[in-house]
Amino acid sequence: MAKAFMDERFMLANETAAALYHKHARSMPIIDYHCHLNPREIYKNRKFANLTELWLEGDHYKWRLMRANGADEEDVTGSGEDYAKFLAYVRAVQAAAGNPLYHWSHMELRMFFGVDELMHERNAPAIWDKVNAQLGESGYGARDFLLRSNVEVVCTTDDPADTLEFHRKLREDGDFPVKVLPSFRPDKGLEINRPGFADWVSRLGEVCGMEIRGYDRLLEALEARVAFFHEAGGRVSDHGMEYVPYAETTRAEADSIFKKALRGERVSEEEERKYKTCTLVHLGRMYAERGWVMQLHMNASRNNNTRMYQRIGPDSGFDSINDSLIAAPLSRLLDALDKDDALPKTILYTLNPAQNHVIGAMIGNFQGGGIAGKMQFGAAWWFNDTKEGMLAQLKTLAELGLLSRFVGMLTDSRSFVSYVRHDYFRRILCSLIGEWVENGEFPDDDELLESLIRGICYGNAKRYFEF
Repeated sequence: MAKAFMDERFMLANETAAALYHKHARSMPIIDYHCHLNPREIYKNRKFANLTELWLEGDHYKWRLMRANGADEEDVTGSGEDYAKFLAYVRAVQAAAGNPLYHWSHMELRMFFGVDELMHERNAPAIWDKVNAQLGESGYGARDFLLRSNVEVVCTTDDPADTLEFHRKLREDGDFPVKVLPSFRPDKGLEINRPGFADWVSRLGEVCGMEIRGYDRLLEALEARVAFFHEAGGRVSDHGMEYVPYAETTRAEADSIFKKALRGERVSEEEERKYKTCTLVHLGRMYAERGWVMQLHMNASRNNNTRMYQRIGPDSGFDSINDSLIAAPLSRLLDALDKDDALPKTILYTLNPAQNHVIGAMIGNFQGGGIAGKMQFGAAWWFNDTKEGMLAQLKTLAELGLLSRFVGMLTDSRSFVSYVRHDYFRRILCSLIGEWVENGEFPDDDELLESLIRGICYGNAKRYFEF
């Protein structure tokens, strides 16, 4: 007999899994140490006019699904009517068997709006009306979604030249208990060959009150901004890397390459690797000095569709998985910092699941320093935050390292209702551990299991990041 769709035992494989989830995982607070939420919208407690604004604005996961189902771009990112866009998404979801968005979308409707209707074209008008009626009431602003999700900390993604105005205002607001902290994302300062690099350097100089004409001044400016972020509560950096660079160089050579780029000249691939290597090593030392966590997101292939990039811009759903080799350059990059005992706590993410074992083994090379889980194999990311992707990451970490020290899930999202992904992850985690217990592969010990589940869901991140 078929089980009911998404019942109380949803994704929980057995009685032990259900007990672990309901006793330990379900109620844990959330530390969202990497997301793309807008701090201005949090400060303003943004209200959403309808479900399209809440669900589809800026969510490239959903846009990809809609395009795959044949939706016209006007009803994806264009000027189509909001209801037409919502209906296009509903049509895509009803066709999305096996895609995590099928589950997430139903979970979001249930968790935040008490809507149990199946997402289907025939139910679309009722869902639209029920949710929109609630969005018009109090208690459904951006802050409210964070509070209702039991979020304790949010780390946004911020450029070094950002003023962090709304982070400061949120810190001064004694009425909002969620910590909203900045993350240092200096990608624009590393991507020396991308259009706009010189303009970004100029903007960084203006924020720092200096003119940046050479590499030493660039490092001085970055150091000042790291200190500024630290003062604002930032304890995390984040780097998006299409490939992992490593090439031996000198500071003088990095200066020459930097000046070449400022003049608008194209630097070679080898020069780019040298510049990135030198800059990443200097940044890593800055992070280590302050006790920060460095996050490296590796192997995304971005902006693959030139026509759509020119029409819509970046982060529009035209990114995919890269297959560049990471083992050798990543080893050398981490070792360059470790040689001087300047390797910060580090989380490594790969978008290519074929490299799970590379990462799982790599972190073991640089553990230590009296820090439990100093080096982390990051949560299944982006195209991998599926049921099978999460299981693969958890199993690889368990087989090659210490699952019990894992800092757990993150949202990596621009959506205020995406916190159901933590619940999704927790169900998968409890199901995996429950299977081990019922198969006699792990002891049925309440104290041991409570420590394991609560640690991965919350406690490990609390200790690791020290927010």
